[in-house]
Amino acid sequence: MKKNWKLQAAAPILALVGAAVIAGIILAATGNDPGDVLQVIVDDGFETRRVVDTLNRAAPYYIAGVAVAIGFKMTLFNIGVEGQYRLAALVAAWAGASVNLPAPLHVLFILMVAVITGAAWAAIPGLLRATRGVHEVISSIMLNSIALGLGAFLLHRWFRAPAGEYPGAVGTEVLPTPGRLPLLNGLVEKLGVDLPPGTRLQSYIFIALIIGVAYHLVISRTRFGFDLRASGSNPEAAEASGVDPKRMVVVTMVLSGAVAGLIGLNNVMSNVGDQARYTDVSVVGGLGFTGIAIALLGRNHPVGIALGALLWAFMDALQTPLSSAQLPKQITAILQGVAVLSVVIAYEVVRRIEQRQQASSLRRDSEPPPASEVAPA
Repeated sequence: MKKNWKLQAAAPILALVGAAVIAGIILAATGNDPGDVLQVIVDDGFETRRVVDTLNRAAPYYIAGVAVAIGFKMTLFNIGVEGQYRLAALVAAWAGASVNLPAPLHVLFILMVAVITGAAWAAIPGLLRATRGVHEVISSIMLNSIALGLGAFLLHRWFRAPAGEYPGAVGTEVLPTPGRLPLLNGLVEKLGVDLPPGTRLQSYIFIALIIGVAYHLVISRTRFGFDLRASGSNPEAAEASGVDPKRMVVVTMVLSGAVAGLIGLNNVMSNVGDQARYTDVSVVGGLGFTGIAIALLGRNHPVGIALGALLWAFMDALQTPLSSAQLPKQITAILQGVAVLSVVIAYEVVRRIEQRQQASSLRRDSEPPPASEVAPA
């Protein structure tokens, strides 16, 4: 039976409205005027500087959401995305600073190193699940801690730049210019958009776009995507049709980890002076866990994940103007959390309503016709 798309569309709208109402109640209860927060959102949230900041933040959020969603499609919970992208960013930054290649090849080399590193790290929980029955949540969350420890060991032992070479945080050597992604400032200004001084629009958003298109095509338009979705919705039927469930577990985790490997490269590959290197500042922590929330917000759909990533990034970008207006910037975190919870509840309500509608329809179809409609013998 076809889904009721009116219900499906109403669920996220009602969830976001509910999140805004709850946030307003919290603001009023703490002595803050919700109208002041709304005024900041309207006045400052859509400034050019804030829009650019939102787009830059949304790109890694989107890739993180896709990485988690790939596992969700097969009812696998890759909670190890955090460790996968942190380790991949470190190895890719070190490898990229160790070679000299022409510009397109150098960029592709760094991206491939990140993909391979993330895939290899994600293969461990996949193999443990397929061969030993170890749940991927347990193994991948333990591997997060191992990845952070291993990364710190590699950085301080072999990958770090010589002491004193770069001021600030400890990190790798700076990437050579051919290994950096160009900024989009020139292109945007040619289109008639004047960017404020110091604003930089990263071309990393194109990598996120490519990931989104590839995710849609693989999941919705290939035999592998069909097998993956079938294995997630009905493993017994998928296995009966010839799908190897153990192989699908490993391949799905590897694919999820490969995408996760790209999450932390937006600042590492930025074309801004000495910032193009791995440090604890350039590679932001927590993006893997945020990807879980964004995948839930987007219902694992490429467009839904994009909207969730933009909403999450927009809330992050509002923290600075809220602080400047002497308003609690923590309200953005409350909005993010309540939005995720509201969406999950709303879609569960929609699922139950659809189940009742389907059951009612089946009962009507199975009922015998009235006696008056039965032809005489």
